[in-house]
Amino acid sequence: MILDIDLVSDFVCPWCFLGKTRLDHALAELRASRPDLEVRVNWLPFFLAPDTPAAGEPYRAFLEAKFGGPIQAEAALDRVREAAAADGLDYAFERIQTRPNTLDAHRLMYRAQAAGRKPAHIQALAQALFAAHFQEGRDIGDADTLADLAAACGDRRDAVAAYLAGKADVDKVRRMAEGVRRQGIDGVPFFILNRKLAVSGAQSTAILGATILQSLETAKPS
Repeated sequence: MILDIDLVSDFVCPWCFLGKTRLDHALAELRASRPDLEVRVNWLPFFLAPDTPAAGEPYRAFLEAKFGGPIQAEAALDRVREAAAADGLDYAFERIQTRPNTLDAHRLMYRAQAAGRKPAHIQALAQALFAAHFQEGRDIGDADTLADLAAACGDRRDAVAAYLAGKADVDKVRRMAEGVRRQGIDGVPFFILNRKLAVSGAQSTAILGATILQSLETAKPS
């Protein structure tokens, strides 16, 4: 049986990293009882802040402006840390200097998916993008950083660098993000399971697992 998941996300969204982690856990539990299940995750672009400068912006200044000051910003980060602790996910917000524009990160994911890369490659690339930003403090708006991440996932660095240096697929990625918004999706992460059921937010592993099972049941031929 095939499980298709459309995952709407932005790589600078901490809740999206948590949502991906919980999805990974739910799928691992599901595969233990259904090893024949084929999972295909299709990442769809979303821009939390579409007006982010191309070169990015200072991370702390962005947070403090968004949440109303340094105390409020730190409280918001603490909420993410506490929510993720039980899932074994650690953030290193203190390492982040730049809040990047994620257009090129989404282009990189689009390129991999359009080329028909295997699910394991797509999974590794998504994990690398999130980890680079939230755990390593690397600038995932920087083309050299993105090329390094892609190469670490098995891609040709020179080919990725040449792709990012141009404008290929920029309009496609932007249209996809606009299409997501037109569907009424205004928050991420957002999971669409077998094009039947949807889950909004970084729900628990249990909720994701139960909804996935429900989507598989509804996908069975009558």
